Amino acid sequence: MTTTVERPWVQEMVVVHRIFRRESRNLADSVAACRAGDTARAALLAELAREYTGGLHSHHTGEDDLLWPKLLARVDLDAEMVLRMEQQHHVVAEGLEDVERCLAAWERGAGEPERAALVAALRRHREQLLVHLDDEERHVLPLVSEHITAAEWAELGEHGRAKTPKNKLLFLLGALLEDATPDETARFLALLPLPARILWYTVGKRAYAKRMREVRV
Repeated sequence: MTTTVERPWVQEMVVVHRIFRRESRNLADSVAACRAGDTARAALLAELAREYTGGLHSHHTGEDDLLWPKLLARVDLDAEMVLRMEQQHHVVAEGLEDVERCLAAWERGAGEPERAALVAALRRHREQLLVHLDDEERHVLPLVSEHITAAEWAELGEHGRAKTPKNKLLFLLGALLEDATPDETARFLALLPLPARILWYTVGKRAYAKRMREVRV
């Protein structure tokens, strides 16, 4: 008797990556447009930036802990690519440390030189990040489809949700759905219990849109 193993829905990772692609661009543009000395807006953008960096760090930590070890144990010729992903995580992490240093300096007084340094750090980070995301989607997701089970893949998503503060879960859902296709949206919403779906449509959707209007250029 042949046993069929359920394969993971790797498109989920592509949808998650869209958040980081979009927000890494929007953060740089929004900071660049902030007027010198506008500390109130700097504080608003700094909060958003820290949510972004925290989310990206958590995403990569989940892969480091739950994905790469399994792939390295199961692939042979492709092990070099998995190790490359780990190295790229280190590069991205160093870039985020640079962003966080510049962010702290800019947030204090929203000065023009500090703003320029932060924008430069954000744009360097985005360049490094896009190289990694492109490689991961092109080369690693096919390995995931072949070597990782649906249950193991689900552990990665649960790690991300567990690391997200409960009061930010609806915001995370909004970020996921912002550029999702109708099919992707239906799939994500189907994972939610009915009360959570009702909460999204009655509260979360409007609250997410309102915040994005406040923080974006």
